[in-house]
Amino acid sequence: MPELAEVEFYRKQWNPGLGESVREVRLHPQARIFRECDTGALDKALRGAVLERSWAHGKQMLFGFGGGGWLGVHLGMTGKLFSSPVPYVPDRHDHLVLVQAGRVLVFNDPRLFGRVRFETGAEPPPWWRELPPQVLSEDFTLSLMRAFLQRRKRSPLKAVLLMQECFPGIGNWMADEILWRAALHPATPAGSLDARTQSRLYRTVREVCADAMEVIGTDWGDPPPDWLFPHRWEDGGTCPKTGQPLVRETIGGRTTCYSPARQVLPPAPPA
Repeated sequence: MPELAEVEFYRKQWNPGLGESVREVRLHPQARIFRECDTGALDKALRGAVLERSWAHGKQMLFGFGGGGWLGVHLGMTGKLFSSPVPYVPDRHDHLVLVQAGRVLVFNDPRLFGRVRFETGAEPPPWWRELPPQVLSEDFTLSLMRAFLQRRKRSPLKAVLLMQECFPGIGNWMADEILWRAALHPATPAGSLDARTQSRLYRTVREVCADAMEVIGTDWGDPPPDWLFPHRWEDGGTCPKTGQPLVRETIGGRTTCYSPARQVLPPAPPA
């Protein structure tokens, strides 16, 4: 599933259409991505509307149109956004195509796990305004993270980092990267960290998010070899820091890659 930086990259793929109006809306109204959307209202409101601005927040995107139209997009597992010159022949997985004078703006999703929302109003819709603080924002504080870890104190850190209500945009590879850089075993109970370790985790969460936005969110660049990312799915892969073998196992319900030589599981406290 696209994570924080991938979502930012895809958001920008519709940037060529900013400031231009939509001449035609082509969509598959029965497609599952429209399960929370009135496609008739979307079609009617966006014809002739100008794409004015866009935002990404975690794994969510929002596109603002003239006249108060708000188009929300979640990419799901296989969704992607792109623009293409006209004339354009839609693919069977192009479930939403916004036709402009010189291009089309396309949402393609083969597996249909994505989602489209549409609302009108003077302000962004409530679901957008109620999203948790972005990890790279000033509102994402160490005290906020500490409180969340305490509420999930028995859960493994890997599972907690994937909880979008506190860490919006962080997915499987980013959680592995964070824990590897912070030298924390993925199965460590979230409530077992002391204050110094919590601070280290907080700094690393923000560091990995910032690095991902710079390397991937800008132009989908390849992560450098000193990250865990290029090695996490290699058979016989080794840790870039220790040179020792990496391990893959299921932790917190998700396939997880870590370095046992670097990420040591602390002993359980006495009963």
